[in-house]
Amino acid sequence: MTTGIYCRPDCRSRKPGRVNTRFFDDWQSAERAGYRPCKRCHPRGDNGEVLIIQQLCEIIDRAEETPSLAMLAEGTGLSPERLRRLFRTRLGMSPREYARARRRRRLRGALAASSSVTEAFYEAGYGGSSRFYEDDGLGLGMKPDRYRRGGEGETIAFLIVDSPLGRMLVARTGKGVCAIDFGASDAELEAGLRRRFRRANVKSEDDGPGWREVIEAIVSMIEQPGRMEAFPLDIRGTVFEERVWHSLMKIPCGETRSYGEIAKAIGAPSAIRAVAGACARNPLLLAIPCHRVVRGDGSTGGYRAGAGRKARILDNERRVAEGKG
Repeated sequence: MTTGIYCRPDCRSRKPGRVNTRFFDDWQSAERAGYRPCKRCHPRGDNGEVLIIQQLCEIIDRAEETPSLAMLAEGTGLSPERLRRLFRTRLGMSPREYARARRRRRLRGALAASSSVTEAFYEAGYGGSSRFYEDDGLGLGMKPDRYRRGGEGETIAFLIVDSPLGRMLVARTGKGVCAIDFGASDAELEAGLRRRFRRANVKSEDDGPGWREVIEAIVSMIEQPGRMEAFPLDIRGTVFEERVWHSLMKIPCGETRSYGEIAKAIGAPSAIRAVAGACARNPLLLAIPCHRVVRGDGSTGGYRAGAGRKARILDNERRVAEGKG
């Protein structure tokens, strides 16, 4: 009681005399009584770590400038490097990446509500356009002024063709292929694309330079899995989603990984549900092989294009990997 600090019973710090010791059922009770957590044994445990992350996220959200690791670590009892690892374990990203993602989210809202792009930059906390471009171009997938207008002015061409897996939509921008999807009907596929790019100039394109090569490359992923045909991709996602998607692209043909294994691979072992969500939002089926991610018990699991298509793709890849294809 004399130190004003509470510890775990097995803490290695010097024990106080029994007369000066008080016991609590949990760390919340100890803190309500005015005691501070020991910086050596971290008696809050996992729940305490969650609370630390929540508090630091609130600090980052309120700050005009991203606090340094050292500033964030002050008062937590954690070293800056330990704090960085804790962020990655709990959130799948570093404090700096979290701050960047929050600014991106604020900018998306500001672009829709502000009268100018410059005004939106300042409202989102960038301090000007130069800071925005230093921050890696935001990952909007299009220029800020076009994003502010809901994608207005961005041209996205798409083609819907037959494939071994049924009707297939492929869409591309000037940068590369931005969507690959399968569905029961052309109308369903087109509607999904238009929802994603609400105010862009989305147009059907029967033919055009490079279309044939792209379609053939995608079909070859179905018919001859393992034979990767290179074509440019326009990948658009959050920091976390893109980390997941890049991890999926490292899974060899014929193999699978569980959602938990992917979470560990990106340094966020507790983010299993978030990994599953990123897989579900994958806009580039086959090219980003989310079909190679299965449940922990080995069952196929979900797939936006249907469990039947997923099972068929996996069976085909296994046959090829075993030399039977």
